Amino acid sequence: MERSVKDESHRNLHSESGVARGEHPGRARNPVIKAEDLAWLEFEKPDLDRAERFARAFGFGVVARTTAELQLRGSRPGAPCVLIRRGPRSRFAGLAFSATDPRDVVRLAEATGTRPGKLPDGLGGIGVELRDPSGARVRVVSGVHELPEIPSQSPHTFNFGSEVRRTNATQRAAHGPVTVERLGHVVLQSTKFRETLDWYLEHLGLIVSDFLYYEGRRDRGPAMGFVRCDRGTVATDHHTIALTLGPRDRYVHSAYQVCDLDAMAAGGEYLLDQGYRRSWGIGRHIQGSQLFDYWRDPDGFLVEHFTDGDLFDNTLEPGWAPMTASGLAQWGPPATKDFLGIGFGREALGELSSIASALRSENEFDLARLRGLLKVAAS
Repeated sequence: MERSVKDESHRNLHSESGVARGEHPGRARNPVIKAEDLAWLEFEKPDLDRAERFARAFGFGVVARTTAELQLRGSRPGAPCVLIRRGPRSRFAGLAFSATDPRDVVRLAEATGTRPGKLPDGLGGIGVELRDPSGARVRVVSGVHELPEIPSQSPHTFNFGSEVRRTNATQRAAHGPVTVERLGHVVLQSTKFRETLDWYLEHLGLIVSDFLYYEGRRDRGPAMGFVRCDRGTVATDHHTIALTLGPRDRYVHSAYQVCDLDAMAAGGEYLLDQGYRRSWGIGRHIQGSQLFDYWRDPDGFLVEHFTDGDLFDNTLEPGWAPMTASGLAQWGPPATKDFLGIGFGREALGELSSIASALRSENEFDLARLRGLLKVAAS
């Protein structure tokens, strides 16, 4: 069967498109439901005042604030995209996907032996709470109250070579926080990568955009998957969730869309002025193609501004490419030790302490996979 033009263009974007015999097909044959999108992320933090200050500097709007909870939003209509509850320590508490119809929530509950229930009045709708094989709490929700759209930034008008679109007008990026438009994706690390990946494909109908494998070890299967929602002919983000193999189960980062590169860069200058720390950026990724800028919030969580990402419909098969640190970006500064988790921060120390226990436990992170991971960090 001939490949489509779209498939050919995807194949040439630094990936070896096409599944070899016996390799993971990147989708389930008969998923329980097909999730529509990532709805929100949930965190616990001990200091909500500090969390709110960073959130406003990063570009979120505040939906609600009590002594126990902080709800954050983007400018586009929809549910709050981040829920932060007061807790004794900082931790990632789970993620929520939206379903098109409440009947999908009921169907998923029946298939998993759980019960759907009403969400808090401030959110509305119904949801079912599950656990993926790595232990992450996953809610699937429907009928949530939709927040109205609020004013946002407008992309600049660009002159490209001989193509003139702007005359008698200057180009000035406003100094101040960028406006977050929406939640784009979350990246999670798992000691049970294949089992966890299959769980999302089979239960939520997600499909793989790109697989990464340890260089020279494609025969061992993928070590990372960029996974998108399947909305048929409606194009969706290259990845809504990305899963990667590692020595412990943890949150890696989450990404939030902004309008364009100028807004991202000016917003980054504002964050620097406020004393916050850039982790890596600005650059352009390979898988997903988005422009990126990564930051550490005061609790150590890695968060990303992004813009101009790839959108795929359900006709593309997965791409395959080796995993290397240098292969994370088309251009930009080299990936930092902080971003890769090999510095001296809390996440890096946590990774090191987890390696020994992971190698002694029943999971997919064995000695060969450790060697592959170390090779990635050195590449």
